[in-house]
Amino acid sequence: MIGVEPTRDLVLLGGGHTHALALRILAMQPPAATRITLVSDTDFAPYSGMLPGLVAGHYRFEETHIDLRRFCSARGIRFVRAAATGIDRERRRVLLAGRPALEYDILSINIGAHPELSVPGAREHAVPVKPVGSFYQRWQALEKRVRKGSHPRILLVGGGAGSVELALAMRHRLGDAPDIGLLAGEELMPGYNRRAREAVRRNLAASRVELWENSRVTDVTEATVEIGDRSEYCDELIWCTGVVPVGWLAETGFATDERGFLLVEDSLEVAGEDGVFAAGDVAVQRHHPRPRAGVFAVRQAPVLAYNLAACISGQPLRNHRPQRRFLSLLSLGSRQAVADKGPFSASGGWVWRWKDRIDRKFMDQFSEAPPAMAPPAPAQDMHCGGCGAKLPASILREALNNVAASQPGTVSLKRLKDDAAVLDWPADKLVQTVDTLRDFVSDPWLMGRITALHALSDIYAMGAVPHSAQVNVCLPYASACLQRRELEQLLAGLAGELAAANCALVGGHSMEGPELSLGLAVNGSLPDTSVLAKSGAREGDRLVLTKPLGTGVIFAAAMTGEAAGDWLAAAIDSMLRSNRVPADLARQYGASACTDITGFGLAGHLSEMLGKRQQAALTQRRQVALVQGTAVARQ
Repeated sequence: MIGVEPTRDLVLLGGGHTHALALRILAMQPPAATRITLVSDTDFAPYSGMLPGLVAGHYRFEETHIDLRRFCSARGIRFVRAAATGIDRERRRVLLAGRPALEYDILSINIGAHPELSVPGAREHAVPVKPVGSFYQRWQALEKRVRKGSHPRILLVGGGAGSVELALAMRHRLGDAPDIGLLAGEELMPGYNRRAREAVRRNLAASRVELWENSRVTDVTEATVEIGDRSEYCDELIWCTGVVPVGWLAETGFATDERGFLLVEDSLEVAGEDGVFAAGDVAVQRHHPRPRAGVFAVRQAPVLAYNLAACISGQPLRNHRPQRRFLSLLSLGSRQAVADKGPFSASGGWVWRWKDRIDRKFMDQFSEAPPAMAPPAPAQDMHCGGCGAKLPASILREALNNVAASQPGTVSLKRLKDDAAVLDWPADKLVQTVDTLRDFVSDPWLMGRITALHALSDIYAMGAVPHSAQVNVCLPYASACLQRRELEQLLAGLAGELAAANCALVGGHSMEGPELSLGLAVNGSLPDTSVLAKSGAREGDRLVLTKPLGTGVIFAAAMTGEAAGDWLAAAIDSMLRSNRVPADLARQYGASACTDITGFGLAGHLSEMLGKRQQAALTQRRQVALVQGTAVARQ
């Protein structure tokens, strides 16, 4: 039964705490007729509250990061990994690096903030704590050097809770080898009560972390930090100070405060904007400004989820009133922690265990299986399954025009207008292949790229040169606007890879149906009369694999929710590598046979490459090997 067709796009930009929690809430009762997309520049969103524990060695990476790709897949949410470069406010589009813009009807922004690196030399020589992904890689390299006998001097700049936690975590993990110092620009941990600050100072002293208060850094070089009229030598400089908004926010035209952060109303809607929301560190509540702390971002999530759904359905929005005081739990390197709230303060192992339970409970929300969803209500419209299933001409025309305008040279509109393509054929021998894939990645632009490369691979495996292609696309039922957006993304990905292969897109067919599928018929020409056939393998040949095997296994695991996000990312990266260069090398060095390994697996394709006598001999040897293996096992 066909479900309610989507008619609008809800795009969540950024995978921060607020968005992760809001998506979890929205997935329990998905808004009707809405396609939800999460855009993030990373597959794994770090939970900042557990970063010091990760550095200290108390937690594993997967315990402290939200696997966004896996989380979205399990809840039917599209995941697009891309870095945002801006927002086109007038055309309601999110601009993305290296790929087509993504249109939205409703937008939520939760992209955090960037470290403030205005001190001369800091941008070139310091290691900022944000983004956490690049910091953690640098930290792993530093830890490895220390394990190999290095004795670096490490300085951390910043007197807030985050820099204190990191300094103590580093000491706990690295032992006595490095010298570690903490440069607080003013007093240590401003805003915390006296007892909490004293507990931290005691732990810093006991851990041999040198503390300099009222030490504002004025200049940074490759090996020194200038503090007023004195210099301090360092091998590693960790930057953990205040934050600033990402630069392109100022170009959006959205309302901002004097520092450039987005101004939002109590509903979390950006001031003066309909259907645009913001939360977390990127935003400031106009009437209730608060310090930037994870607890505020987490508390915004339920209101954000409610208001996104209310905005979709045309219902009134709720207001969010942030609390004035909040409980702060700081880890102290070892399994000790200090608690601070108003005049209350306590420290010890029991506080760490308290913090640990809270943090693990928070992260458990993103690893547990989603609740079973009620089936969608049936759609009222009837859909033809024959010739009437074609996409409207207006959708095709607009999508093709937009792709041609945004990617000049990838699509020839002249060649796409006729009922069939007329080709100027360059050679006597024509090589043809056809390949179709069903939807297996949620990002349509990636789907287009992978489909093109998959089909081109058959041409390369024959030793041929791609010449032209026709596309066959089936789009899921949706509103005309959403189908046009989907088609643009698919065609942009597909046409870009064809253009890179000097292969012209000369026509195709389109229709709508219950699920996405995308196929290509590709023509190729042989540079000479010889064909690099599949069945030419000879005894004594060496078997060369040009890519790792197993992408099918990984995506099969993804269908059951058992594939980690980094597995999927690695599989996709592999599928996005063209086989053109390996095929050129195979022809150049006289390969006797060539094929591309797809659904039949290595053994299936290898048997096709061998003759009947070779297949029989291979089968006999395999049987002997199995018998021998059994005999050995029994001894």
